[in-house]
Amino acid sequence: MPTRTSTGSGSFRKILVLVVIALIVAAVPTVIGAFRGFERTTGGEVAVIRNGGPLDDNQVRQVIDPGSSVTWTGWWSQIHRYPAQQRFYTITSDAGHGERSGVDVVVVPSSDGVNMGIEGTLYFGLNLDHATLKAFDDKFGTRKFRSMDGNTYYPWEGDEGWSAFLDQIIRPVIDNDLRAQINSFRCAEMVSSCSLVQNNTAQQASLQPQGNNANIAKIQEAVNTSLAEDLKSTLGADFLTDIHFNLSKVTLPKQVQEAVDQAQAAFAKVTEAQAKVAQARAEADANKARQDGYDKCTTCAEIEKLKALPQGITVYAPGNGGGIAIPTK
Repeated sequence: MPTRTSTGSGSFRKILVLVVIALIVAAVPTVIGAFRGFERTTGGEVAVIRNGGPLDDNQVRQVIDPGSSVTWTGWWSQIHRYPAQQRFYTITSDAGHGERSGVDVVVVPSSDGVNMGIEGTLYFGLNLDHATLKAFDDKFGTRKFRSMDGNTYYPWEGDEGWSAFLDQIIRPVIDNDLRAQINSFRCAEMVSSCSLVQNNTAQQASLQPQGNNANIAKIQEAVNTSLAEDLKSTLGADFLTDIHFNLSKVTLPKQVQEAVDQAQAAFAKVTEAQAKVAQARAEADANKARQDGYDKCTTCAEIEKLKALPQGITVYAPGNGGGIAIPTK
């Protein structure tokens, strides 16, 4: 029969074991939180720190500038890393080289209804002012954006998250600005070969590539003028700085380009035929002039006949029994 003393000792050991387990359970996240409470940034990123402790609110705690030393960020805080250097967003038909997979071209109609393919690159930087960064993180860093692969990401979740943010928020503004400017020009004013497949003989007769380049420069300038204001209006503040769009290429739709190629080939054949006609006319004129000369000088005509004979043969001449020997060279 167990004594009262042994029963008390057993209960104490159980309590002690439970206390140790509780301390371990509490210590593990505490230690992890302590180690994870120190962060630093590289030269190409800026970090927005949000409170994440069980008793904290979820407000922005601090901003860590690019290239910082090790900094205490608090217990279980969340760190949102954003790019601090110049970024770019590329739109191109070269598969695999744009921000979106595959062929990626902005297609907008010209004033005469031809869908034009626009390729270019938007250059910009994130505003690194601390108050502006906090506002940016409040507005966009707490939302997820759907990427081209169908997954959703926060903007601070690496390149996938940043690209998803650009695709859903920035890209529509670029498309809208390009649409507004391209719609002010006719197809042939941007791509001269477009006139080859349009019912305008005046344009077909005179193509001016230099004029096209000037118009493209006007479009680029107009886009750069409006894009900064439109992005500010869409985002709600000057979250992006040093905004510049470089319009690199204006292309025709595949069907239109094929028609242009066929028209150019047809024009080449016409030009070749015209050259042959001109050559034949020149030869005819030369033959006529030669014949007129022979008509005036019959002896000259006979001499030309003799010159045309092969060398080294004997030619029969009426009235000359021996014939005429044509000397060899």
